[in-house]
Amino acid sequence: MPFGLSPATLLARLIVLVIGFPIHEWAHAWSADRLGDSTPRWEGRLSLNPMAHLDILGSISLLLTGFGWARPVPVNPYRMRVAPRAGMALSAFAGPASNLLVAMVCAIPFRLGWVSLSDLYTATNPLTLAVLLWSVSQVSIGLALFNLLPFFPLDGEKVLVGVLPPRWGDRLLALRPYSPYILMGLLFVLPYLGLDIIGFLIGLVWRPLQLLLFWL
Repeated sequence: MPFGLSPATLLARLIVLVIGFPIHEWAHAWSADRLGDSTPRWEGRLSLNPMAHLDILGSISLLLTGFGWARPVPVNPYRMRVAPRAGMALSAFAGPASNLLVAMVCAIPFRLGWVSLSDLYTATNPLTLAVLLWSVSQVSIGLALFNLLPFFPLDGEKVLVGVLPPRWGDRLLALRPYSPYILMGLLFVLPYLGLDIIGFLIGLVWRPLQLLLFWL
């Protein structure tokens, strides 16, 4: 397998690509549409069809590295029935929330006893239902938490601008021209130097989420 990928990991990423990504983008579109902005509907994004959302480079990146992206859903917060920043925050949060919902659905068979977490360690077949459900849930949690980072163009920046006091939100908006470079530095430069801040921060939330979904 490319880059040492296991069949289960690659299949899980493929499932997230054709199901998780479209659900994420559809959630953005649906929430904006419900708030009064029909732009996503006009652009054909109020759909679960993967072809309406997938980006070629982002799809390849997800399959090979676990890090990927889809085409952003165009929204116009000034057409929404709520304040523009609040509407943008609600639409932005819907995407990561949908990924967490996918992870919750994957956890249900474990919770009901249909599959066991012990199957993850004892299964000789790497494509068992337990392994696939676990892998899809982990990729989904990772996508949700990564998208909630407060750096443009990620969803977390739009959510934070919407919930912060206007003066603080303005300061965050002023950082938009620099945010992609800050994000790239945190993702690639600092880990190369042995300092993975984003991985550490995501891990702080990831572990409690795993515990909440699968054990508590």
